[in-house]
Amino acid sequence: MKSILFVCLGNICRSPLAEAIAKKIASKNGVSLHIDSAGTSDWHEGESPCENSIKVAKNHDIDITNQKSRLVKLDDNISFDYVVAMDENNYQNLKQLGFTNLYKMGDFGGFNGSCVPDPYHYKEFEGFEKVYAMLELCIDDFLKTKGLLK
Repeated sequence: MKSILFVCLGNICRSPLAEAIAKKIASKNGVSLHIDSAGTSDWHEGESPCENSIKVAKNHDIDITNQKSRLVKLDDNISFDYVVAMDENNYQNLKQLGFTNLYKMGDFGGFNGSCVPDPYHYKEFEGFEKVYAMLELCIDDFLKTKGLLK
């Protein structure tokens, strides 16, 4: 079974949403994938996703309340076929750790390498909706491009 790890800074906003969206798309298409998320910092380790990420997921019929933030581990490079960073900083941090199976989320979905913005800094719910929409497009394209959808 192929596996994907989505990575952002704290693993409480973007990557939990990416994990949930990818699981929803895979399930809808009858595809079995191992999908997880992690952060490059341990600031929120063990915490649930932030309130607005939970809310935007719920608005799209997804429950992420049971997810818990975790720090990316060096063996994730071996354990996952694909490691997908949400922005350039995450990408560079993972690259410095020696990750080789590394991708940028914004390289998919027609976003020409744009970073997935961190909505946590803005606190406005509209930013979470925009991030959700961007992730949905990027993940769908990523899964198709990598031949992971039937």
